[in-house]
This record gives sequence, structure tokens and C-alpha cells, in this order.
Amino acid sequence: MPEAALCVAFSGGPDSTALLHALAQRPAARARGLRALHIDHGLHADSAAWAEHCRQFCAGLGLECEVLRVQVETQRGEGVEAAARHARYTAFAAHLHAGEILLLAHHRDDQAETVLLKLLRGAGPEGLGGMRERRPLGRGELWRPLLHDITREQLRDYVATHRLPCIDDPSNADTRLARNRLRHDILPRLATHWPQAVDSILHSAALSRAAADALRVQWLDAFASLHDEDTGSLDAAGWLTLAPALREPLLDHWLHTRGLSAPTTAQRAQIERQCAAAAGQSPCIRWGGTELHIWKGRLWARALPPPIDPDWETTGWRGEPLALPDGGHLALRDAAARLPVPLTVRLRRGGERIRPAGDAHTRELRDLFQQAALPPWQRIACPLLYEGEELVAVADRWASARGRQLFDDAGRLPCWQPGS
Repeated sequence: MPEAALCVAFSGGPDSTALLHALAQRPAARARGLRALHIDHGLHADSAAWAEHCRQFCAGLGLECEVLRVQVETQRGEGVEAAARHARYTAFAAHLHAGEILLLAHHRDDQAETVLLKLLRGAGPEGLGGMRERRPLGRGELWRPLLHDITREQLRDYVATHRLPCIDDPSNADTRLARNRLRHDILPRLATHWPQAVDSILHSAALSRAAADALRVQWLDAFASLHDEDTGSLDAAGWLTLAPALREPLLDHWLHTRGLSAPTTAQRAQIERQCAAAAGQSPCIRWGGTELHIWKGRLWARALPPPIDPDWETTGWRGEPLALPDGGHLALRDAAARLPVPLTVRLRRGGERIRPAGDAHTRELRDLFQQAALPPWQRIACPLLYEGEELVAVADRWASARGRQLFDDAGRLPCWQPGS
């Protein structure tokens, strides 16, 4: 048993109940501050009662049970299950103590289900390797101690032998959900014809995991050379030349580091096709809350922004922090500074021109944006500052002589932070 403090992810179901109860019988686990975390997703009418059940069960064992209530917010293209999983692990990561180990009760049958689901979704070696037994999480570590050796039946037998009360979540019997369909229908049929089906699936998963770990070294090296730290973008041509076994996990890793979801197989194929787009084009692929652009030979990804009203504007702005429609912000660099006159802030409507201070002629914004290599997705949300009907500044990029005078009088220049 590890020397670190132990914390069990406790749903109150049979699997986590068996794990928590078994650990509670071990003085060494108690000596390491054994405790439980229960996630209340708020998705079921009985969720509050389930949380109270978990508190009472832990109290009977003399253990602390912390209940964490989370908000499950689905992104476009994401199901409730995936959103709940994301909210759950985010909460676990935030509430683990430094060096603490979070134990999950996933077992052999769970792993077999996961591998089959990944197979049906066209996963590569990383996905076919199934759930990792251990990985970093928050300030601590996640550990699935039952993953390789314990079955669902063994855990049910343990619960029955010790007469332990458990929560029966009716959603676990809903065969409209893919995992439940595998659990209650497909896997039992496989086992009827191939009694060693789970063993074989897990053996293949172990081989896939070993292959994925070996490939990881290679694609991490490639990522280091293709990724630009300053812009967060990827070299599209370099990425496309990689073998698929390296290309797919590298893309997923890049998106994950930016807090974005991975694309489907069809969307990956679309990205690869669009990488060959002619110069001057800037293709955009969207999925599940993610927006990926191919521009100037590089891949750029960001969270899908809310719809932007091109007629948006605000009046009376004097330098205070201003939220922009794309999630960005505009303010003077000193929060206390104020402009001597109020300005109107609006977005591009087409045909705007400005005469930057020191220039002899007015310039079209389109030309200025192109020369400055401002990404197209930022141009549509770039704040334009007007005094009356005169354009005096384009965000923090260009200012007319009048705009420069206003900022000099305020003693501070503006600062534009585009939406992510």
C-alpha cells in the first residue's frame, strides 16, 4: 500500500462501497488519513439523498466524507455523460490534498467495456490501451487498484457477504447508453461464445498501452518542434507529414493542453484535407465547443466563441474594463486612468479607414490587419474606438493623431485582450 494519504472516489454504488469498506478495515489505510469524496452532479431527483447516504455510510465507518456539488454544463456536441465526467474529474483534481492519492473502483469488466467503446469509436493505441492504472491528478495522483485483478462479480459478492447498503442508480440499467448496452447485452453474449473474452480484451489493451507509451516519446519530441509557445499554434505541414500513429495523439495532446475536446475520426480527416488548402484561404473546422483554424500554414485552436452581433456597440467608454462580445476585454493599462472624453466602441462593419499618427494617408483596416498578420477570427471582434463618427483607434494596434492625444492626456495606452 502506498505511503501517501488515501482518498476514495465514493459514489455509494457497489464497486466504490466495496473498495471503501475494504480499505477501512486496514489500520494502515486509516493511519494515512483515509477519507471519501462524493460528487453530487444534481442530475437525479435523488442526488441529495444519495449524498446523505454516503455521509451516513462513512460516518458508520468513522471516516470523513466530503460532498462536492458540481454544475454539469454540456458543450455543443457533447453528451451529458461526458459533461458529467469532466465536471467530476475537475472537482476531484481541485479537492485532492498535496500528495494525496485518489482511488477509483474501476475493475476488469469496466476496463473491457472501455476498450470496446474505444474500438467502436475508431481509437488508436492510446484509446485501445483503456484506462490508465495511475496518472497525475491535481496536486496528487489517481490510482485504480482493482483495474487488473478484480471483477464486478467479486465486488458484488463482497458487498453481499458484508451486507453493505448501496445506492442503486437507475441510469446504470438504461441500455440506451452505450456503456450499459455493452455491459448488459454485448459482453454477456461475447462471454457465452468466448468465455475468455474479457481476458483477451485486457491482454490486447495491455499491448496497446505499451505501444502507446512507446509512441508517446516520439510524438512528444515532434510536438516540441512543431508547437510555437508564443502563439500556441502548430506547424500544419510538419504535423501532416507524421505517421497517423503519431499525428492523432499529438493533435489530441495539443487540444487537451488548451482545454479543448478531441475531434471525431471524420473531423480529423477534414482537418487533414484542409491542411492542403491554397494559400490565402483560412479554413475553419468546428466540433463540440472547439474551433480549429488553418491559417498561414499553422493550426490554431480555441474554444468556440458565442455568436457575435456585428452591430454591437457601447457608448460612454472612458477606459474602464470592458467585456467584448467574443469574451475578450478592453481597458486602459492603468485601471484608474480615464480618457478626457467618452468614446464609442463598436466592431467592424466594413470599409473602415484610419490615418495612423505619423502617416501621410488614411489606410483601410483590411490592409492594416493583413500587414500585421492579425488572425481573421480576431479581426471580426477587434474593438474600434470612435469619437463621434471619427475612428480614433483600432484596439491597441493603431491610433490616429487625435487618438494618440487622448491616450497621452489619459497617461495610459489601451490594452486589448482578444477572446480565447
